[in-house]
Parts: sequence; structure tokens; C-alpha cells
Amino acid sequence: MKLGIVGLPNVGKSTLFNAITRAGAECANYPFCTIEPNVGVVMVPDERLDYLASLYNPQKYTPAVVEFVDIAGLVKGASKGEGLGNKFLANIREVDAIVHVVRCFDDPNVIHVDGTADPRRDIDTIELELILSDIEFMERRLDKQRKAVKAQTAGSTSVLQIYERIFEALSEGKSARLLEFSDDETETLRDLPLLSMKPVIFAANISEGDIGNAESAHFLSVREIAEQQNCRAIPISAKIEEEIALLQDSEREMFLEDLGLQISGLDLMIQESYRLLGLISFLTAGPQEVRAWTIREGTKAPQAAGKIHSDFERGFIRAEVVAYKDLFDARSYAVAKERGLVRSEGKEYVMKDGDVVLFRFNV
Repeated sequence: MKLGIVGLPNVGKSTLFNAITRAGAECANYPFCTIEPNVGVVMVPDERLDYLASLYNPQKYTPAVVEFVDIAGLVKGASKGEGLGNKFLANIREVDAIVHVVRCFDDPNVIHVDGTADPRRDIDTIELELILSDIEFMERRLDKQRKAVKAQTAGSTSVLQIYERIFEALSEGKSARLLEFSDDETETLRDLPLLSMKPVIFAANISEGDIGNAESAHFLSVREIAEQQNCRAIPISAKIEEEIALLQDSEREMFLEDLGLQISGLDLMIQESYRLLGLISFLTAGPQEVRAWTIREGTKAPQAAGKIHSDFERGFIRAEVVAYKDLFDARSYAVAKERGLVRSEGKEYVMKDGDVVLFRFNV
């Protein structure tokens, strides 16, 4: 999973990226500090994997990971090349989803490209540039598709109709992700790299003083926009997250408790990213390794086995599955098996989040 961190210059993107990856991305109080995208990989926190590690004491511990890309700040006119906009927009095309960082604090010491923080205006600025870039892209794609219709290429007419509907919405200033598509249309559009089609999480970068205050005016603006677009707004203080990232686990828990938080904004954002993209994790465990594997919701057992190795999918016989909660309650795999909680599943079994699996195969 690859997430692109986007937003206007000086909204806290690189500070958040530092917190996410501890990578020390350059951070400064002027626009376009980031030119080339910073890329970092972060482990997905998973208490289930920690518990399995305590059971098996494995030689290797491998959690799921998320790749974050810190993309330089966009400005008005980015779709026409302003502020190296074309280069930055191209970086966004490569990600699976967008984390749109919105400045939700007022600080005269931190420059804002438009003078003051205004979440609605800032969100509109970014979304308009994505839409304008998509309009230019779709004009070329429509021209190509019309030629396919003239050549009577199979299925070209139905694809053209979908493209024309998208172009009409974009021309009205509407993001492509707000349109509704059938399952067949979604499959047709799977490889269409539209920026405004990508799922979005709004990361409302609040001040340290607003932590725990869900009623701050700036955050309420972001949350209202998110609700209108059927997505999620997460309050997050990039500066605090950066401090949390430097703490040891025990200190981290105490720090969060002092702030009145059960979970960090970063962990919440990772969880939401999984939900947004329809991803789940299954687990494998043994003395050699405990590991989390990321798959799409609805994946069947043989395809999940193929994530481990293509031979597992090709020679799939069955999957021995126990739900994590059942294994946790039983306190050991042997006891879970005695209680009849370990199931033998075939090729049509749809994997569930938290399944602990042993695949049987023969090649």
C-alpha cells in the first residue's frame, strides 16, 4: 500500500512524514522545501502479531508495512506547471490513496502561501488542481477512445460512455471519486490513473492546544467536507506525532495517556488507510517467523496463499484456519485444535481479517 501525502506548502506534510517514518525529511519554514518526493516505509502496528510472537518466540517478526510518499506542496496553477506542479502531480499518480494534509492552526510565525489558514479554501485549491489535471488527461483519453469506437473495437462504445460521464463531472468541478460506478464499470476503470479518483483521507493538522478538542472551528470545517465526500477527517498534530515517534513504547503510552488519547493520530491514520482501500491482514505463525500479510477484502484462500509464494497458490490443497480471537482465548494452537476451532477450508473460502493460517499445498 502506497499513500501520498499532499497539500499546500507549509501545512505540515514533511513534519508528519518525519513522524511516520522517522526518516528526517528536510523540514523548513518556506515553500517548496521538498522537491523530490521523500519515500519511507512504516510498520503497521498489530497487537495480534505481538501476541503470536509471545506464543512462538520466532526467529523473525515481520509486520505488514505501508509506504508513504511525501509529495511537494501544490499551489494554484499546479496543473499548468506552477511551482513545478506537473512534476508533483505525476508523483501523485503513482500512489494508491491520498493523505491530504490540511492546516488547521493559526501561527503568524509559520508562513501560509495564501496569508492565513482557511481549510475550505485550501482544500478547494488542491482539489481543483487535481480536477484540472484530470480534465487535461481525459481529453487525450477521450480522443483515443473515440478513434477506437470508429474502428469498431469491441466494447469501445460502453467505455466511451463511462469516460464521457467522468469528463462531464470533472468539467463541473466534481472529483471523479464522487461518482457512482457499477462493479463492471469499476473493473473497467481500474487502471485509469485519475488523481481525483483516488481515495482520500483528510489529515487535519491541528495545534498542540487543540488536541482532544473535536470542536475547533478549523477541524469542523474539514470534517464537514469529509462527510460530504463520504470520506474521513482525522485530527492530527504533526508536531506532537513527531515527538511521539521519538519515544520508547512505555514512554509513548504514558505520553498518550497524558494527552487523553487511546491511540496516536498516526496509528489511526494507518487503520483508516486499510479500511479506505478495502485491505485486511491474515497471519502466519511458527517458530521460524510470525508475519502479517496484506490482502484485499474478498480474497479467496488460494490467492492469499499466492501472496506467500506462487507455488502455494498453484498447488493449493487446503487452508487450516483459526480465527485470531479463538486462538487468543485458547492460549495455544494445540488447545484451539482440541476445541475444534481450527477449520479445514477449501478453494472457495474467503479470507477474514485476523485469520491465522497454515496452507497445505503440493507441487
